[in-house]
Amino acid sequence: MDNPVIVAIDGPSGTGKSSTSKAVAAKLGLSYLDTGAQYRAITWWMLTNGIDVNDPAAVADSAGKPVIVSGTDPLDPQISVDGADATAPIRSQEVTAAVSAVSAVPEVRARMVEVQRAAAASAAAGIVVEGRDIGTTVLPDATAKIFLTASAGVRAARRSTELKGAVSVAATQEALTRRDAADSGRKTSPLAKAADAIEVDTSELTLDQVVDRVVALVEQKRATVR
Repeated sequence: MDNPVIVAIDGPSGTGKSSTSKAVAAKLGLSYLDTGAQYRAITWWMLTNGIDVNDPAAVADSAGKPVIVSGTDPLDPQISVDGADATAPIRSQEVTAAVSAVSAVPEVRARMVEVQRAAAASAAAGIVVEGRDIGTTVLPDATAKIFLTASAGVRAARRSTELKGAVSVAATQEALTRRDAADSGRKTSPLAKAADAIEVDTSELTLDQVVDRVVALVEQKRATVR
């Protein structure tokens, strides 16, 4: 029997991580986990419960309180917090603005990493896990590690489109630059490319092209570890 396939897909916002990861998981018959959604979920809980997200000590004290359950179906990845569906609320601009501060708190990351590793361990066939520190910290022994990149302008245009033009491309690019700096500069599990990750620049590629490339890379890696 083949070992479960663990695929780590990392990269900054706007590179196509979510769309790629879900499609790759569906094509390969694997489970899917969006770790960014988990950090958004705990941030949403902090905001709705009146926790000062800019106070690391307060965030740390509350890190273990919310019950976060992530669905692993790539075709319908939902997430709940304390039993309530949080799939839509966690995508608000308020959460987006606060998630870097919350996710930088070591106690938050320690708890989320534990949950993420448990999810990967329980996926019988394997799992595609997307995030910013999957290949470096969460699943350093993943079967395949992919690091998606794209030019700042392309990333901003994509994210602005996702927001249906509610925020200009220029403002979106500025926000992405701030998020990159915060995520790359944090002391605990920063956004980084693993030394053995394969980089894929998605700037000039369609989603289908990116998915096909990643699937091929995973199949190559899987063939070498059977």
